[in-house]
Amino acid sequence: MTRPPGPRTLRLNAFLMSTGHHEASWRLPESDARSNTDVRHFVELARTAERGLMDSVFFADSPALFGEVGRRPAGALEPTVLLTAMAMATTRIGLIATASTSYNDPFNLARRFATLDHVSGGRAGWNIVTTATLEAARNFGLDELPAHADRYRRADEFVDVAVKLWDSWEDDAVLADKESGVWGDSELVHPIQHTGTHFRVAGPLNLPRSPQGRPVLVQAGSSEDGRDFAARHAEAIFTAQQTLADAQAFYADIKARATTFGRDPEQLLVLPGIVPAIGSTEAEARALEEELDRLIQPDYARRQLARTLKVAPERLALDEQLPDDLPAEDDIEGAKSRYTLIVTLARRERLTVRELIGRLGGGRGHRTFSGTPEQVADAIEEWFTSGAADGFNVMPPALPSGLEAFVDHVVPILQARGLFRTAYDGTTLREHYGLDRPTSQYSPTTRSDIHQEIA
Repeated sequence: MTRPPGPRTLRLNAFLMSTGHHEASWRLPESDARSNTDVRHFVELARTAERGLMDSVFFADSPALFGEVGRRPAGALEPTVLLTAMAMATTRIGLIATASTSYNDPFNLARRFATLDHVSGGRAGWNIVTTATLEAARNFGLDELPAHADRYRRADEFVDVAVKLWDSWEDDAVLADKESGVWGDSELVHPIQHTGTHFRVAGPLNLPRSPQGRPVLVQAGSSEDGRDFAARHAEAIFTAQQTLADAQAFYADIKARATTFGRDPEQLLVLPGIVPAIGSTEAEARALEEELDRLIQPDYARRQLARTLKVAPERLALDEQLPDDLPAEDDIEGAKSRYTLIVTLARRERLTVRELIGRLGGGRGHRTFSGTPEQVADAIEEWFTSGAADGFNVMPPALPSGLEAFVDHVVPILQARGLFRTAYDGTTLREHYGLDRPTSQYSPTTRSDIHQEIA
């Protein structure tokens, strides 16, 4: 395979989920079925990922109970609190948490992520989501899920306010001058005085500017609204893609959109998910995958699939293909892009419902792959060098074993091929990702550049 040009470096996140991403991983003999609330479990995973020089650990989250309690470990620790604990046990690895713009307020959330960035010495990232479930809406006094476009309009303004708050202290605002008795320069601390459609926020933030200037902005969503949102705001986008061709098309599209919005496309990383079942031989890897699939409870899985597809469970016969008369994407107000990905996968490969449940059980629509360490490395390299990805969200099907296998056996192969770092070059998540540190929009240099653009 051809090598990436110049200094381009593969980016690897460890996407962590309780006992692993496969929904039946908790049933493996070696799994701790209660680890979803055990901070020690996650601290050890973070240390393993840092040993593998990975860019970050990442947590998904939702302000509602995820799935059915009977199906898999349910309930999750609040991720920014959990990552703060993990920050104290690590020194380099990035720490990315998911938080919703639909069910938070900008001031509190901006303060929470700025705090994590201070505590970790500049390793925080925010995965921005609009939250696509009716269950979450009802936890916040709403009878119906807000419309997809409305959620993104609120998110757009939310991020604008958060960035203003993070910028409201210029880098040199803290003087700490004992001789003069002046701790801070009030001229360098700016009320933001934001008044918009959804928010009125006076500011400034009650916390000095954090080590990265701002936490890294990440977005997960591949609908039309999601792509435009990422092209405007995100510095990394997490996406689910099943084929190389689909991944290449998405990569080219999101980079082109970033350019349209006047951004450097190299400052927006595209990071698909991959769920690697790793074995010392192909047979061993397949055996692990088959064991996990055998442990899936099909009745739970069918009900979950029915909710995603907006059909009654009894319409999904396990040994038949999906019904022909499913809703169109335009009729879906939830996770539009994931809905389309699942339906396209089932239609393209003519999967029965039972087969589709098996495919989704490992990664919920992300690419699943079983093989030897060399084969996993080949799969990663192919997408990285073929214009399909800047790196990957590594989603081990079982934890901690899947992450340990990736760090101990796949990472050394990627390093030997010159694709991945052999040591951390920096201390912040921005440095790991190769992203610029932004200047406060209130600094004289930035204000001058803005005025020149307007002129």
